[in-house]
Amino acid sequence: MTECRVRWDGACESTVALDGEDRTVRALSYPQLVGEVVPGAHVLLNATALLRGLGTGGYALVVARTDALVPDPLPGPGHLVKARYTPLQAMVLGVDDQESPHHGVLRDADDLAGLPVVVADLHSALPAVIAGARATAARLGREAPRVAYVMTDGGALPAWFSRAVDGLRSAGWIAACVTTGQAFGGDLEAVTVHTGLLAARHVVGADLVVVAQGPGNLGTGTRWGFSGVAAGEALNAAGVLGGRPVASLRVSGADARHRHLGVSHHSLTAYGRVALTASDVVVPAYSPDLPGTPRDLMDDPDPGAWSALADRVAGQAATLTAPAGRHAEVSVAADGELLDALRGCPVRLSTMGRGLDADPAAFLAAAVAGAHAVTVG
Repeated sequence: MTECRVRWDGACESTVALDGEDRTVRALSYPQLVGEVVPGAHVLLNATALLRGLGTGGYALVVARTDALVPDPLPGPGHLVKARYTPLQAMVLGVDDQESPHHGVLRDADDLAGLPVVVADLHSALPAVIAGARATAARLGREAPRVAYVMTDGGALPAWFSRAVDGLRSAGWIAACVTTGQAFGGDLEAVTVHTGLLAARHVVGADLVVVAQGPGNLGTGTRWGFSGVAAGEALNAAGVLGGRPVASLRVSGADARHRHLGVSHHSLTAYGRVALTASDVVVPAYSPDLPGTPRDLMDDPDPGAWSALADRVAGQAATLTAPAGRHAEVSVAADGELLDALRGCPVRLSTMGRGLDADPAAFLAAAVAGAHAVTVG
């Protein structure tokens, strides 16, 4: 038995009563893949992540309705198959497909013409990057940038899973979501990050692009075993295509894991070892008079904690930038004005289970990347 309780673009959250058990679970369905879930429907669930208690595994996923077949898709153009060779593979019309109305534009497209491309490790950075960009544009007396989000396939494959994308699109903060690789469900579909970036410029007409994986990144506590490695490759793609690659650092002032405190080892590896094209690494210069503390783990918050975190981040980032590394350091003030801009986000800010008040340093680090990108665009 099911009841759809919350719906957003491409997704439906339901309450499902389990057969033979006196309990219910939250379940997520994608109507375009499994059909509409209606009260009284019988469904088959995949509860693997839910039972393991994974960070983004708060849902059981509807695999199929067992009492009704999904209608056959209407015939139409497009031959890109995403989530290939899985039971729920989807055929879509790619923006770069031969049958696409944009194929002629993208067939020989090869240049981003200096378009700023902000690359971030985590999906949670997306709204913060845009908040920083919009706040800086307003401060400079400019119109808000037209933003395209290029979603890679390191996290969730369906863009429909992201309530942030739905909320940002509804608020007018992003003009389009472009899903690349095996990811699908965006406003535009692309085969690779490269064509996703080119579509952002030549089809969407973006002034700014943000590249990040979908929700649900994977990490193993090893140097190379994490999905954010692809952030380095995204910087390479932006550079090869003549864009302005901007690296957003993954920072935390609250993570209990030492490898993620300050600049995460994910950023240090992806940008230091994988990204071969010279990029702007934007380093947050945390204002010492920011409210509260950057570390929710501190029993006795130190009034100098923001300065201490700023020093730690600057020292870690220095390994990426000249003269030690190949990238250019750009220091941008992370102050109360930027924090206020983050508080005005139209979607909830959350990273690794922590909100803005619990780990403001993380979101400020993303916001300064967006702030810098506006000034070079």
